[in-house]
Amino acid sequence: MLKQKVYNQLKMKKLFICFFLILTTYLKAQKSFKGFGFFGSLTQSAHYYKNFDTDKKNNDSAFKYFPEYFYPQSHISKEFFNWGAGCFLELGKEKLRWQTELEYANKGANEMEVTEPISGERSGSYNPNKYTYIQFNNYAKFYRKIGNANWYFMPGLRLEYLFQTSVSVFTPFSADFPKFWFSGDLALGYEFKLIKNISAFVEYHWNPDIIAHNHTNKSTITSIRNRTLETRFGLVFRKKKRKIDDCNSPIYKGPTY
Repeated sequence: MLKQKVYNQLKMKKLFICFFLILTTYLKAQKSFKGFGFFGSLTQSAHYYKNFDTDKKNNDSAFKYFPEYFYPQSHISKEFFNWGAGCFLELGKEKLRWQTELEYANKGANEMEVTEPISGERSGSYNPNKYTYIQFNNYAKFYRKIGNANWYFMPGLRLEYLFQTSVSVFTPFSADFPKFWFSGDLALGYEFKLIKNISAFVEYHWNPDIIAHNHTNKSTITSIRNRTLETRFGLVFRKKKRKIDDCNSPIYKGPTY
């Protein structure tokens, strides 16, 4: 278990270093400001639990007398619905941009407590396990202009700080999430012009944990992954394009009499 934690930490550090090297290189090469914006979002999350001791219940009758091995059971939680909000900055070229964000996001799961680990009997009612994150998100943004609208695709990473936790189910595990984490993200968006240099957009994000949280309670080893689906609605303020005559040279207005 200790080796697994060290491996996960090293993997995270390598990803962070690679990510920031790419970001720094890109920003040095592309210092073109493209716009900034704000968004609100609807989030839909679930947790995927895997109990690595499940096979002991099936293969060795002696372990049936140790219920702690089978709590919690491997399962997928019920969906948890909440909200998020954030702001972002765009830099880059016309068709390839870098989007960097700061986001307040609520994730979690609706869980049903297990009352009898051996038989798998459950409480019969769902309760939410809620996690509030402050996230630093970064994406490569690939644009495709069609008429007055833009379609775009964004792969990226979210660096997450666990700001607040409110849990009541599987607490030996659900209350032990790491303070700092990261997750992957793939998004598809549609942007359309409203007025002048202001546009509206809609985005759909698939945001899964890249690696699982691994937890140990007594003898039980359990991994947990989060998967969040996010639908965003927002506004982006674009840099005003210069007109042909927006220069320092005088404009000829014809002779004066």
